[in-house]
Amino acid sequence: MKQFKTLVIALVLFVGTQISAQTKIAHIDVQALMTNMPEMKAAQSQLDKIKENYDKEYKTMVQEYQTKLQKYEQEAPTAGEAVNEARSKEMQDMGQRIQQYQQSAGKELQQKELDLLKPILEKAQNAIQKVATAKGFQYVLDATNGSGVLVANGTDLLADVKKELGF
Repeated sequence: MKQFKTLVIALVLFVGTQISAQTKIAHIDVQALMTNMPEMKAAQSQLDKIKENYDKEYKTMVQEYQTKLQKYEQEAPTAGEAVNEARSKEMQDMGQRIQQYQQSAGKELQQKELDLLKPILEKAQNAIQKVATAKGFQYVLDATNGSGVLVANGTDLLADVKKELGF
């Protein structure tokens, strides 16, 4: 019985090795691919402009807040109690608007980034799929640093996919 178990285990290992020997696996650094795509450079430029506009508006709001705060602090001793309370409430409201703007700008920028990157990623994935199919690979692993691939000594598809994309 013990020999039968050993024989079954050996047979399973042999069959598993034969199957994996027939499986073709390649790798590609998707991050490097996308970084080099012309569409990515255009998208990054567009995102930088949007971010610059948000930053400019934010700085203007903060500058206005600081100017009013200084003015109100200087006038506080001579202004009446009711005026100081109204100004305090105004400053709190203004501070909340600045925070809300900062949060909404961050969300809008993040959404715009997703909207711009989605078609680029899809184009890259389609090109990877096409090249992998043409070369007969069943699996393509992402070799980007930190993606989980520890050893990437197999076939690298980056050059072929770049060629497919025309750059």
